[in-house]
Amino acid sequence: MTIEGTNPEREEQATAGVEPAQAGTVPAEPVAEAQTPPAPVAPAGVEVEAEPAAGRPTEEELAAGLLAARLAANQAVLAASAKHTRRSFVFAAAGAAAAYGFYRWVEDGPQELRLPIAQRRAFEANAAIARAVFEERGLAPTYPVEQAENLRVNGTYGLKQPLDPASYRLQLVGSRDPQANARYAADVTAWEYRYLAADSQEDQGHDTKVAPGTRASIAATSQAAATGRRRMPRGVEEAGPSLSGLSSGTPGLLLTLDDVLRLPRYELVTQFKCIEGWSQIVQWSGVRLGDFLEAYPPALVDGKEPRYVYMETPNGDYYTGYDIDACRHPQSLLVTEMMGAPLTQFHGAPLRLHMPIKYGYKQIKRIGLIAYTNRKPDDYWTKLGYDWYAGL
Repeated sequence: MTIEGTNPEREEQATAGVEPAQAGTVPAEPVAEAQTPPAPVAPAGVEVEAEPAAGRPTEEELAAGLLAARLAANQAVLAASAKHTRRSFVFAAAGAAAAYGFYRWVEDGPQELRLPIAQRRAFEANAAIARAVFEERGLAPTYPVEQAENLRVNGTYGLKQPLDPASYRLQLVGSRDPQANARYAADVTAWEYRYLAADSQEDQGHDTKVAPGTRASIAATSQAAATGRRRMPRGVEEAGPSLSGLSSGTPGLLLTLDDVLRLPRYELVTQFKCIEGWSQIVQWSGVRLGDFLEAYPPALVDGKEPRYVYMETPNGDYYTGYDIDACRHPQSLLVTEMMGAPLTQFHGAPLRLHMPIKYGYKQIKRIGLIAYTNRKPDDYWTKLGYDWYAGL
């Protein structure tokens, strides 16, 4: 059945997706597509090499180019490496030569107090840092008396002959208004200490550095006997005489042990530390060095308190120097007793120093002289290469 007003032929073309030809036009002829000739088919079992496209390298050419590029890169790396290696050897050799030269300068260069100057300056820098940080104010730990033990004898410098206790005087130089004190002497160096016979020496205990009857003590006794003098010669130990020793005619005070013991008694249980690496907890009794400084204050120098305190044994064989702040430390003691008993000769009787903020070589035994000074004092072990400060 045909519906009026429709064209069945157009409907078929529209349904087929073909536009109806416009009136007066000729339908276009179909254009034939370009045909690629089929590749030749090789007989079964025969491989045919593909022909490269025009202008493209072959696989052999690509491989050869890659190999050439790698060889060129390797050559560039080797050349740069050789250049840097030579430079490294030059710098390494120069650095080694400089380091060796510096080492030889340190070892063979000028010395100060038996140490190369560089090491001595390092000691001084460390001391300056320690003083700036702690200001001699740090307190050493204290312990129960049950942990205390007898201190070993460790070194007898200045103690090789037993001192007659009756002849003991503490020379004090540089104090304020010495003439006003009943113990004033116009020349403290004129005082002569008496020593007992060598065969009366007490047992030194254990771990001593120097035994009784050493060459130094025998030579000192022989020299004193030969000259007919009772006074022991000064500076017979390794470090020699002190550069801070008193000149003849030096005025000051000659204090007895009782003068010292009039000050308040103080007990302390602290650790004695030796620079050799050992330590012991010990009970000490005596008077505070700070109280001594208050009772016998130093004379002012240019309106200020002097900076240092110098101490030495009666015969001047052993001597030490301190900042006055260290002497004012509340734990610095002038010791007369150890472990609840009077000091023995080889522990420094009748008076020794305990300063727990310093190593043991600063804790002088048998103190014969205390001098206030504004000039840095001489020091026995510093002259032998140790640190003057000796702070823990």
